[in-house]
Amino acid sequence: MIDDDLVRSLLRDLVAIDSVNPTLVPGARGEAAAAEFLREFLRRHRVDAQLQEAAPGRPNVLAFLGPDAAPARGAAKARAALAILAHIDTVGAGDMESPFTPREREGRLYGRGALDIKSGVAAMCAAAVAVLHEHVPLRRPLLIAAVADEECNSIGTEALLRECDAEAAVVLEPTDLKLCVAHKGYAWFEVVTHGRAAHGSLPEEGRDAIRMMGRVLNLLDALDRKLASLAPHPRLVHGSLHASLIRGGQELSSYPAECRLQIERRTLPGESAAHVEAELRGLLEGLRARDPEFRATARGLAFRPAYEIPEDAPLVKTVSSAIRSVTGSVELSGMAAWTDTALLAAAGIPGVVFGPRGRGLHGAEEYVHLDSVAICAEVLLQVIKRICT
Repeated sequence: MIDDDLVRSLLRDLVAIDSVNPTLVPGARGEAAAAEFLREFLRRHRVDAQLQEAAPGRPNVLAFLGPDAAPARGAAKARAALAILAHIDTVGAGDMESPFTPREREGRLYGRGALDIKSGVAAMCAAAVAVLHEHVPLRRPLLIAAVADEECNSIGTEALLRECDAEAAVVLEPTDLKLCVAHKGYAWFEVVTHGRAAHGSLPEEGRDAIRMMGRVLNLLDALDRKLASLAPHPRLVHGSLHASLIRGGQELSSYPAECRLQIERRTLPGESAAHVEAELRGLLEGLRARDPEFRATARGLAFRPAYEIPEDAPLVKTVSSAIRSVTGSVELSGMAAWTDTALLAAAGIPGVVFGPRGRGLHGAEEYVHLDSVAICAEVLLQVIKRICT
């Protein structure tokens, strides 16, 4: 049985530790202090936790429970029957008031990371502690992992996958206690339009790169409308795109020689990096065909695939059964946001996403419903019993 007081206490302690991702906020503290605290917490409760350095000063916390948890002599990776993951980094505090002072009010805990996803970290650790306190007879190994850098480049999960493997995974993210079986991916691109610099009084010599980019933006508008008109995915609806950053020109009295635009394309399962890049390059080639003086280049900046697991997959059935046993019902859902589940799938590990209820992701007021954190922990305990015993 889950110790509700332990869950709440651990969550408050984690929220009180600044673990803002330093890639997002230069100079931020990063995950080290939170990771070290969590390792010591687990060890106090007889869970043999270790730190794994994903990057200098940015550790994961890993704990194997059950038999044959360590890799066999000569084996490349440690292998678990079940891996449970949650990220320990957060986005920046922004204009949040007292972001690292956890405040409890009307059954909610407020603070940066309370919902995303230190609540999940607390829930999975409480489930691991309950396994030991209840003397649950684990016959197959369990891996608990608090990973770094999910909010940016996922270096924590990438480092984890270099040393560990699993038959299945549950990834903790805020899902309102719904079982997420699909999520979107994303592709980032930079488009540069190339004009010709000239004095503003010499239009016959200048070519305006910013106005060229205006044509690109018009076509991106049209593409976004086209994506919204396609047959919807049953859980993720439509792909989309937006212009994220734009920069161009040097002064008022000159024709701009260059304009740079960075865009994000949110993708659906089945849309590859090659597909979305060809989609963009086709737009630019069409503009060049209509105006030989139009010049633009494009390059990919990043790509993370969408993810989907069949609703009748054994893992979905198992976790659904666990949720139903705790809450009385289960609702399958999709997520618009990307998660590390896609990286696990690329490594051959099927996964689902599950987590507590709350509001204010990345916002000025973030909170989690405390009762949902305890429910989440109890569900995880039931999943562990179903898969690892």
